[in-house]
Amino acid sequence: MEHLPPTHFLNLPRPDVFVPTLAGAPDTSTLAAHDFDVDTRTGFMPPEPPLVRLPSAWEPWEVVLEDAIQDRLEHADSPDLSDEGQATSERWRNRVREFPILPTADLKSSEVLLRRAHHVLAWIMHFYVHTTPMTVRNIHIPPPITVPHLQVCAQLQLPPVLTYSDDVLYNWAFRTSPDPNVPFVPKQQLHNLRCLTLFTGMRDEEEFYLSSARIELRGVEALSIMRAIMDEAFAGDAIAIRRITAYLRALAGVIRDMQQLLAGVRDGCDPQVFYDEIRPWFKGADSDTTGRKWVFDGLELDPTLAEPTELSGPSAGQSSLIHALDIFLGVDRYSHTNFATGRLPPVSSSSPNTPGSSAAPASPTTAAFSSAPGPPKVPFLTRMQSYMPRHHRAFLRHLQSNPRPLRRLVEQSDDLALREAYDVAVTALKEFRDEHVRIVALYILIPSRKASGAAQQAGGAPLGTGGTDAFQFVKGVRDQTAGALLGHGRA
Repeated sequence: MEHLPPTHFLNLPRPDVFVPTLAGAPDTSTLAAHDFDVDTRTGFMPPEPPLVRLPSAWEPWEVVLEDAIQDRLEHADSPDLSDEGQATSERWRNRVREFPILPTADLKSSEVLLRRAHHVLAWIMHFYVHTTPMTVRNIHIPPPITVPHLQVCAQLQLPPVLTYSDDVLYNWAFRTSPDPNVPFVPKQQLHNLRCLTLFTGMRDEEEFYLSSARIELRGVEALSIMRAIMDEAFAGDAIAIRRITAYLRALAGVIRDMQQLLAGVRDGCDPQVFYDEIRPWFKGADSDTTGRKWVFDGLELDPTLAEPTELSGPSAGQSSLIHALDIFLGVDRYSHTNFATGRLPPVSSSSPNTPGSSAAPASPTTAAFSSAPGPPKVPFLTRMQSYMPRHHRAFLRHLQSNPRPLRRLVEQSDDLALREAYDVAVTALKEFRDEHVRIVALYILIPSRKASGAAQQAGGAPLGTGGTDAFQFVKGVRDQTAGALLGHGRA
């Protein structure tokens, strides 16, 4: 096979997000960056299995993470924590503190390397934080983690904490490699996945992550249908309306399949095991009901870094697929309006109309989630977009800027079949959220009440990993989604 010339755009190095690029220059950070890193076969999941190990220059990170997993470090708040377990955790944390601060400059050449680095460093940080004795009120994250982690986050424009992309999008491999001679069909691979990294090594934890991964893969067809509807909306004639009507009913069918996959988490993940042994590991600082503070030591070693302000843990609210469905159906104006919380970090991001470009930051500190005063509080789901991969955020902005939004087309139409089909799709999304309400009740609300009635009353409602009142939040989003139904009359 003939090699591409060194000047070909696919041979150009990954652009540094903090170095201004020439107008019109292609974004080569990923092979599908020009398409917002959304693959026609795998959707928001990467088209190839994620990298399983960093090159040798960063092997110390991989080794210390591997040791934490193999040693089965115990959570500091575990009622079964033994003296031996405490000692093992302390020895492991000492190793982390004694690490050299590894340089990250060479990671900038590859988005894939940066993603793996974020995955590894975030996992190490969560192990470090959650094995620190509960008597420690200020958890000091040492410079060997703080400095490279925040530098990597600056390049990826992500918070320095575990995200949905770390747990789901970039945390999988095939159990059996698909036949390269057979066309890839996402629906056929839903149960051919395994996880790369787990806190507990338990099947329950793996199934919890994989249930979301399966939803992402099943949702690839939804993205394809959305593209087809947008093409037909451009034509807008009677034939196009009939096709859109059929596509909307097909979209509803895909969403119903996604609902079944969501419900399927019960088959592999026990609610009590999840609440007691899995969920505590990936909590962010926002959902720490004990009030412990995460302190990032070593910021003074790199003047471009600042104290992080976004420290929510991974959340289903960070799924770009679900946000895309909301935006495409015009439901986001209803479902994204509740639970104002936190504030958007001042990260630079791609223009909605130029997915390949990256704006230069106004100052170095904007790269590092500055603690300077920022915008007012925003709806939780809107804030969760700052935890998504940057190309996916650009995709959502592009979708929002669609000059022919579906909902407006339906609202202005007298075609009863079209309006009915639209409501069928919205109803399917509402029923998907019905299932999410049931899952949150089963996996968070009920176990939290069992844990300690008196303590729970004192501590208030159980928080989701994103820092919200978990049950009331998902219930509110579900109810507001139902409010987007048009009914059969003219709006």
